Amino acid sequence: MTQQHPDLAAEQAYIDHAYECLETSRTDAWKLRSIHEGTLGGTVQARYERDVFDETLVNRLTQLDLGDAALVFGRIDRLADPLIESPDAFESFHIGRLAVADSNREPVVVDWRAPVAEPFYRATGREPMGLARRRHFAVQGRRLLGVEDELFGEGHLGVGDDDGLAASQPGAGLRGYSTLLSVLERGRTGQLGDIVATIQGEQDEIIRSPQAGVLVVQGGPGTGKTVVALHRAAYLLYTYRFPLEDQGVLVIGPNRVFLRYIERVLPSLGEAGIEQVVLADLVHDVTWGGIDSPLAARTKGDLRMSLVVDKAVTDRERPLREDLVVGFRTGYLRLTASESQRIVRTAQRRFRRHNSGRRWVEGEIWQSMANTWREGDMSAATVKDGIRQMPEVRLAMERMWPVLTPADLLHDLFGSKALLKLAASKHLSEDEYLSLYRPRADDVESIRWSDSDIALLDEARSYLGVRPLKAGGGEEADEIRTYGHIVIDEVQDLTPMQLRMASRRSLNGSMTVVGDIAQATGPLAPNGWEDIVTHLPDRKGSRIIGLSVGYRIPAQIMEVANKVMMAATPSLRPPTAVREGEDKPDFIQVDDRAALPAAVAAETARLVAEIADGNIAVVAADPMVEELSAALTAAGITHGRATRTALDTGVTVVPVSVVKGLELDGVIVVEPAAIVADEQQGLRALYVALTRSTRRLSIVHALALPDAML
Repeated sequence: MTQQHPDLAAEQAYIDHAYECLETSRTDAWKLRSIHEGTLGGTVQARYERDVFDETLVNRLTQLDLGDAALVFGRIDRLADPLIESPDAFESFHIGRLAVADSNREPVVVDWRAPVAEPFYRATGREPMGLARRRHFAVQGRRLLGVEDELFGEGHLGVGDDDGLAASQPGAGLRGYSTLLSVLERGRTGQLGDIVATIQGEQDEIIRSPQAGVLVVQGGPGTGKTVVALHRAAYLLYTYRFPLEDQGVLVIGPNRVFLRYIERVLPSLGEAGIEQVVLADLVHDVTWGGIDSPLAARTKGDLRMSLVVDKAVTDRERPLREDLVVGFRTGYLRLTASESQRIVRTAQRRFRRHNSGRRWVEGEIWQSMANTWREGDMSAATVKDGIRQMPEVRLAMERMWPVLTPADLLHDLFGSKALLKLAASKHLSEDEYLSLYRPRADDVESIRWSDSDIALLDEARSYLGVRPLKAGGGEEADEIRTYGHIVIDEVQDLTPMQLRMASRRSLNGSMTVVGDIAQATGPLAPNGWEDIVTHLPDRKGSRIIGLSVGYRIPAQIMEVANKVMMAATPSLRPPTAVREGEDKPDFIQVDDRAALPAAVAAETARLVAEIADGNIAVVAADPMVEELSAALTAAGITHGRATRTALDTGVTVVPVSVVKGLELDGVIVVEPAAIVADEQQGLRALYVALTRSTRRLSIVHALALPDAML
């Protein structure tokens, strides 16, 4: 776009007008809210309606605050009447981040999610969808930098080929190729941006796909699967505002570094109310930080653990070994072992969740003991008031039907080899269930639970249910919340138990799950999507869609990474890279392992000097992070650590365990052989590390490179 487009000034004027209308809408919304705040009191119904109105206004004001994001990014021209081809018969729509109208309520900007905007993303020369022209804007904030036109059909505004572009042009088949390249070549900011202005046809098909069922998106590095999933969440909320706004939308990410990285995407699309979590956020009142052995992690992720947890709960529902006899007034009350067995067995049949049965069991105990009073006229309530605080009675109650938290249950289970054998011997091998054992802590609140425990604690909660409150009746607010739609990113790394946990939160089976089998690095890495789909809701079926084009990673970098991918997952095809980088990856070998940190620091300094407008990551096996951070400090290079500062600094040291899903301008991969050796899925982890850069890649090593890279 070196030559200025003749319509540049007119389109800039239109964009300025759109911003004026947006500011007017924002001002009017604030006026409405200030008027509304002055109306206090009234009936309960009036106060409720006022609260709803205020919440709606706050949401609208949030949508109207775009920050630095561009409001308008394109325009479509189409025939108002297909039978008339005069210039006056065309109608135009400017496409933008949200809908804006003028003072007469006439549309100035059309929301990108509206049906009328669909041709902006989907039209081709073969299927122009009624378009005569599609116009792309290169925009920075409010300033229009350039205009790019695609013409469709004959006899309209011009002639287009099969893809709406001249076949000889670079990027033929890509919508708005020049605009797309200008976006891709901008420096990274340390946080993921939206792609609403440059969505391609295959991406838009996924975004606008029907809500029902499970949609699986397979996408290699750089295909945009993460932003596509987030845009889909925004699209579904726009299209199905009711009931989705009340039901809720949940986004599950792989780690907190990733959540920090994506946190601005949905607000920039006008959707700030979507929950974005890691799985640990869905389990409350425990402390994280524990580490499992590889065998324990694999065992805890196996679906058989659901049977073990179920059996562990049943094992805590036990009749008495002998009769309970307690003194009462001038006589005795008795609960026989056989009667306790009847109570326990009946409760197991009647109650699906363990804690729900506690009050019924207590009532049966009081009544059974009252029936043994010699006079025959004792009430259960009198018995309860008279003996419930006796230590032997409380001990018997805890044996028969204890009130348990998930942490209580697993603390007891993992702290006893006898309980582990009782619960797991029919489902796990001895080595497997003994790998779960850990010495019992004095206080359950002091335990640091591992990532693999998350799904087990949630599984236990699903069997135990809410706990009865000690006083005042009712139950604890500990129910598992469900959502109208769930998005899971990097789903290939979730274990069957974690997939089961996520599925438990689906209200209606509607999910979007995205990932790449080639990047699976978890303890139970799947071989194909069928290994994942089988653990997801099947009420409305599932669909698998692939993203085939890599937009982010230059072809030279993909060439190196694809060698590793083919060695790790030979059955998969890599995405097609659409852009050529300026530089090939640099391989830097040092002769002495002791010289490696200094070599990494020197390469970092070089990239900092050459990539002034972007960010850089030093990616290494987790045990090397401290050493490399110290080397950068010694070299005077200001940097952050991904686990502490996300990507908020220009240079960040990133453990390979949390690098997945991130994108950076420059990446230094340190000691590939160490990454392969330290990770459970070593080659796949290396593939992930090699595919994070959008511009420059350096590999610094002392050990020989893995064979897959040669």
